[in-house]
Amino acid sequence: MSQARPARLMDGTSLARRIVEDTAKKAADLIDRTGTTPCLATVLVGADPASVTYVRMKQNRCRKAGIESRHVELPAATTTGELVAALRALSDDSGVHGILLQHPMGEHIDERAAFEAIAPEKDVDGVTFASFATMSFGLPGFVSCTPGGIMRLLDEYEVDPSGRRAVVVGRSAILGKPVGMLLLGRDATVTYCHSRTADLPSAVREADIVVAAVGRPRLIRGEDIKPGAVVIDAGYNPGNIGDVDFDSAVERAGLITPVPGGVGPMTIATLLEQTVDAAARQLGPGRRIRSGDSFGA
Repeated sequence: MSQARPARLMDGTSLARRIVEDTAKKAADLIDRTGTTPCLATVLVGADPASVTYVRMKQNRCRKAGIESRHVELPAATTTGELVAALRALSDDSGVHGILLQHPMGEHIDERAAFEAIAPEKDVDGVTFASFATMSFGLPGFVSCTPGGIMRLLDEYEVDPSGRRAVVVGRSAILGKPVGMLLLGRDATVTYCHSRTADLPSAVREADIVVAAVGRPRLIRGEDIKPGAVVIDAGYNPGNIGDVDFDSAVERAGLITPVPGGVGPMTIATLLEQTVDAAARQLGPGRRIRSGDSFGA
């Protein structure tokens, strides 16, 4: 049975803009208080065109949010050891408050070893074991940016996951697995599906909330969406195509994210917000030292 009207779109672009504006105010306050500008270091191995474009986009957003952007570009032939050394150097650099390792980074790189070279207090992309643990246990820390952005979208549209069935299609370490843990932390009943799931459509039909994060264009079809369900498309494939067949899903869902303009902007906004938060934690309650300030004995 079709919905009486098409789904309402979840506008990630507008929400992300508000988050970036709030982040810019926090950054300005931090600069005024400490004299230090929050700094995000992005590390890129090789020159994958999509990654280069994405890093440039993040640098532009950093400027809008009052964040300094430091870019480290390494050759495609960089070894795991060399990448780990570069990340550890950034972790030890007090002028850097957040670190983003752009992926993919080449099949010859041990991705996990590289991620673990990032100091947890600077892991503003939420990719380390420490960040996954704090997410899973609901402790203070940094969330993976795309899952964190998804949860903010759910909150914005007053979607309470408590008691609902959530199906996550995808099990990557920085998207599928953490978003499932965040939903579980909000009392959703979570089912993980993946490339080896038998009869995926049957699982999707039971879902009140569907998160598509598997990287296969239009894998989730409209006829498999439960009428009125919330559909979060976190997939991005060539040609601005998501993992959900939007045209058919929009006729069945209650809420749905478009591609582009849904999850993507929220990922970057979360990254910038967490960078300023990381800087605030590292700098502490200090204040700018101005001419004429005196220090008591």
